[in-house]
Amino acid sequence: MTDTLLAGRDLVLAHHGTAVVHGVSLDLRAGTVTALVGPNGSGKSTLLRSLARLHRPADGAVHVDGAHAESLSGKEFARAVTLLTQQRPTPAGVSVRDVVGYGRHPYRAGWRGVDVDGVRAVERAMALCGVTAMAGRGVDELSGGELQRVWLASCLAQHTSVLLLDEPTNHLDLRYQVEVLDVVRDLADEGVAIGVVLHDLDHAALVADHVVLLREGRALATGTPAEVLTEAHLTDAYGVTVRVTHDPETGAPHCRPVGRHAPRS
Repeated sequence: MTDTLLAGRDLVLAHHGTAVVHGVSLDLRAGTVTALVGPNGSGKSTLLRSLARLHRPADGAVHVDGAHAESLSGKEFARAVTLLTQQRPTPAGVSVRDVVGYGRHPYRAGWRGVDVDGVRAVERAMALCGVTAMAGRGVDELSGGELQRVWLASCLAQHTSVLLLDEPTNHLDLRYQVEVLDVVRDLADEGVAIGVVLHDLDHAALVADHVVLLREGRALATGTPAEVLTEAHLTDAYGVTVRVTHDPETGAPHCRPVGRHAPRS
């Protein structure tokens, strides 16, 4: 599938009057994982927030399924696009099931309105994220990794055609990093358009169909993982020598920064 469900066009994004993203365009397509990678301060999270209507562009525009994002009501937008942010609250005295249920708010006539698909959507989201067994626990009792999976489940319960994820594997151990990446890939294979910020370049190589490499607020390279995650591009972007080999099983790029204490050949 190649339908563009969410697009940013020539986005210029600023903080306190200073531009931090300069004329970046990207398309999030149905059935495709687009990974935003690059060093700290390159504009990845700011760009993702602008796609979620949380950071108003100084110039350029965001379009949802061909319509200008600003033309949609809050509920209309929330039924199309959801975002898992890095900073999320830990509400005291609220159960895991109730937090996952927050994702159903766009489908209710009021805060406690009828949502005929709500129970099914919440149960499915909890199962996908491996939090069903803790459904009755308070979220203030959970570890950081467990809470991360609960908030991801809340996003999945929102059942949108576009899913934006800002470092979804942060705070997770190896098992749940793999499981979250598997969920991301499964959702894309079901037709969801996914935009994800990742620091781990190997994760991007494994899960993404399309990669955008940012440096100082500009797109340095875009394309497939093999086209973008090259030694030349990564060394240029990160300012440190990066060696790229290929996984013998998957063929995906494997990226290794070379420090001063790297073994000499």
